[in-house]
Amino acid sequence: MWLVRIKRFLLHNLSLRVLAVLIALGLWFFVNAGQREAQSNLLVPVEYRGLPNGLIIVNRRPDFVNLSISGPRTLLSLLDPGRLTVHLDLRGLTPGQADLKITPDMFRIPRQTTIDRIVPSQVTLDVDQIMTRELPVRLSINGQVASGLAIGAVDLKPAVVTATGPSHALRNLDAIDTMPFDVQGASEPVSRYVQLADVGSLISLSTKWVLATVKLQEVISEREFHDVTVSVRNADRKFVVHPPHVSVTVRGPQKSLTKLDLDGAVYVDARDLGVGWFETPVQVDLPKGLEVVHESPDKVKLRLYKAKIEASS
Repeated sequence: MWLVRIKRFLLHNLSLRVLAVLIALGLWFFVNAGQREAQSNLLVPVEYRGLPNGLIIVNRRPDFVNLSISGPRTLLSLLDPGRLTVHLDLRGLTPGQADLKITPDMFRIPRQTTIDRIVPSQVTLDVDQIMTRELPVRLSINGQVASGLAIGAVDLKPAVVTATGPSHALRNLDAIDTMPFDVQGASEPVSRYVQLADVGSLISLSTKWVLATVKLQEVISEREFHDVTVSVRNADRKFVVHPPHVSVTVRGPQKSLTKLDLDGAVYVDARDLGVGWFETPVQVDLPKGLEVVHESPDKVKLRLYKAKIEASS
């Protein structure tokens, strides 16, 4: 019986020794594997601090740098990109171009690790002065209003906006345009809010919307009438007109001119005239809103005879 117990004791001790050896081998492998040289690439954030008041960075700047770090694999696995954030000090910058170098000593990395490469290793900033300007709003009109009408007055509220941004950008602006304002087919005033056009992310405006009102007016044009018969008014005697026809140019709203008929509207007045030859001015009866621009000729000869005009029964 005691032989069996001794055998079991020896077997148990042997198992413990084997287990201990295996654990030791594992620890040895882990430690040696962790000490092997490796390389890791990390995207590390870049923070910009201390830009003086009144200045603005106008070019696109990198938000991250790529670090190539070599060292023991175990240490590399513990690196946190957020804790390696590089802070660039912008105090003392003036308008113009500034080159800021990024060096390994800006990063807090564990001992036994080395920064092999930084991309980019230099940041170039374009720095400009911030300025403010009052600029007029310019309405961008799209489309054609109804036939016979034209765009008259344009009212914008506000008509002027305040723009703030880089001086080089604002100096090149003479107005702030709106998005297209559609008036296609409009026959009466159009009023609605319209958004201001994009002027870039670096320029801020005091408002993004304006109330635009487009008023319409009739198209004013001219129309020529040729060989218009000259009639005689207030004549009780027989008469002859020389020349019997004239040409007339009339100005006014296009719609009214299209419908205008001068038959009987061009005349000379024989009131209070006796028998004989007379040079009389040509007159034209026109609807309200129309005017005579030119008559050719503007005077005609009128002969009145002794014979009376027989009254029609």
